[in-house]
Amino acid sequence: MELAKSDIVLSLSGRDKGKYFFVVETAGDYALIADGKCRKLERPKRKKQKHLQLAARADSRVAGKLRSGDKVLNSELRRELAGFCQEIQSQNQGG
Repeated sequence: MELAKSDIVLSLSGRDKGKYFFVVETAGDYALIADGKCRKLERPKRKKQKHLQLAARADSRVAGKLRSGDKVLNSELRRELAGFCQEIQSQNQGG
């Protein structure tokens, strides 16, 4: 599995297990992840890629800003991830 900048990933291990994050940067076997709440863009979490599962290839305005290197706010990350989580929950309930 190859993660890319701006992907949405699910943490599979650690105290953040079960939470969704944006990939801010990748470096070898590691990815820097942030969610804008617990892990802000100023201090992203360094996590091994084997402990992450690709949830979606984000194709939004925020993802575009991350890929192009434009400034992204933590509030934008939170809003995007909250919408993604709602979408996942509605799909699971809808069956």
